[in-house]
Amino acid sequence: MCRHLAYLGPVVPMGRLLSEPEHSLVRQSWEPRRQRHGTVNADGFGIGWYAQGDPVPARYRRAGPVWGDLTFADLARVVRSGALLGAIRDATFAGADGEAAATPFTAGRWLFSHNGMLRDWPDAVAPVAAALPPEELLSLAARTDSALIWALVLHRLRSGDDLGPALAGPVRELAGAAPGSRLNLLLTDGEAIAATAWGDSLWYLADVPGQRTVVASEPYDDDSRWCEVPDRTLLTATRTRVELTSLKEAAPKEEKPRE
Repeated sequence: MCRHLAYLGPVVPMGRLLSEPEHSLVRQSWEPRRQRHGTVNADGFGIGWYAQGDPVPARYRRAGPVWGDLTFADLARVVRSGALLGAIRDATFAGADGEAAATPFTAGRWLFSHNGMLRDWPDAVAPVAAALPPEELLSLAARTDSALIWALVLHRLRSGDDLGPALAGPVRELAGAAPGSRLNLLLTDGEAIAATAWGDSLWYLADVPGQRTVVASEPYDDDSRWCEVPDRTLLTATRTRVELTSLKEAAPKEEKPRE
């Protein structure tokens, strides 16, 4: 059910993160190693990235598989960024809105993606959706569970929540309304990353402070410094720190980067 990756670090060509590693996000589109649900992620993809001096990200999305998109191959070769979010999609329901359903979703400075599914969609979460203002429901990016989750997160962000609480609140609420859902969320504003592990794999790679932080559904190489995030955990990170918080607790545990 999808794979995604967020990066903060030195400016590098996007391909160094997304297509060049042995087990890159591109390869995960047809051969993921740690995906617990589904085997192929060919129902769309998207990349969002930040240019130096501009807080609003650019975005490129398509409805087909990333491996067949020659424009993406060119972009990955020449576009450079110090912050990005990439996602490949395995649709819960076939034909759901095409490119509009491909993450990352975006608003202002934020990029968001969802790896997972809402159990008994849409009936189970109708009461949660009803709490949103009608104009926000009418502005959903697509008719998918991921788009609704994004609307819930975005509502909290616009209300003043930081990245971590903006993810943790909807995850707890949706998990209560639809037990058995898989809610691995990934969010960045180009300066920080927040992610949840809830029902599928999540890993992070942190170099010495100031170098790079990568948060991904699964490692893109065999570097021994990759760390797995426990299930039911909120991760928040910058270029210099990683914190893990149980989604049943309030106080974060800081993880020091591994030399």
